[in-house]
Amino acid sequence: MSDSPASLSFSLPIVTVDAPAPPAPAVRRLPPWLRQNLGSGGGHAETAHLIAELGLETVCSSAKCPNRLECWSSRTATFMILGNVCTRPCGFCSVPKGKTEELELDEPERVAEAAKRLGLAHVVITSVTRDDLPDGGAEHFRRTVEAVRAATGAAVEVLVPDFLGKPGALEQLMAAKPDVFNHNTETVPRLYRTVRGRKSVYSWTLELLATAKRLMPEVKTKSGLMLGLGETRDELLDVFADLLDHGVDFLTLGQYLQPTLDSLPVERYVPPDEFDELGGLARSMGFKRVASGPLVRSSYHAREMTV
Repeated sequence: MSDSPASLSFSLPIVTVDAPAPPAPAVRRLPPWLRQNLGSGGGHAETAHLIAELGLETVCSSAKCPNRLECWSSRTATFMILGNVCTRPCGFCSVPKGKTEELELDEPERVAEAAKRLGLAHVVITSVTRDDLPDGGAEHFRRTVEAVRAATGAAVEVLVPDFLGKPGALEQLMAAKPDVFNHNTETVPRLYRTVRGRKSVYSWTLELLATAKRLMPEVKTKSGLMLGLGETRDELLDVFADLLDHGVDFLTLGQYLQPTLDSLPVERYVPPDEFDELGGLARSMGFKRVASGPLVRSSYHAREMTV
């Protein structure tokens, strides 16, 4: 055998090199003013057990509310009816989207039982959006309001979707005479499509709030905005003015917090002093009640806005 270089052959081992894993998405550190108050009521486990026992949904859990521990420890919760699957793919929300569920006809009575056992004097009822239902769920809302009031005598606040302008839906709900009618504006008109999706329209938000007041002048109307999504100060002040022009009594302002990695990112953490300033401006413009702060949510300490 020749040992010349031309006759030499080598069998090299095959080495498989895994491609580096993509970097994990950066998680923005929360500023110190967003540290949560976990509450001292000691009722968290009792509230959680009651909600599970009665098979209820809450926006506290489904929307990953940062105040859940505080509120549940104080034996309060915001009930979410019409299932736990939404027909709107809003960019800010963590509630599941997809095929909706059949209505549970005994849900109004179960919500009423929970409110009674928790001893609530002010009950907040919200829902997923159900564009698949002929009335958007308005009749189910009405039945729930009436069941809660009959069982507890409590004031009832509804936080509703826009019902997509379905004829007669709002009138059906208002027949239950809620004490507070809440529909969130969420953001400024320029960001509506990005934040709320193509089916949500700013002008319809305003019209829904105005119509509720027109149907029932004694009802307190309420709306809320999330800050930190890229809105400007002037845009916020314009929305304040629009809401007042459409008869809105109460306003909430809170910091948007990204609930999942698939949700819209936070553009800016708004400091507490800026919330204080905006809240003061809103009061001076004419709102009867304003709650403004980083951890404020639509139903957070809702009763305090009505007393």
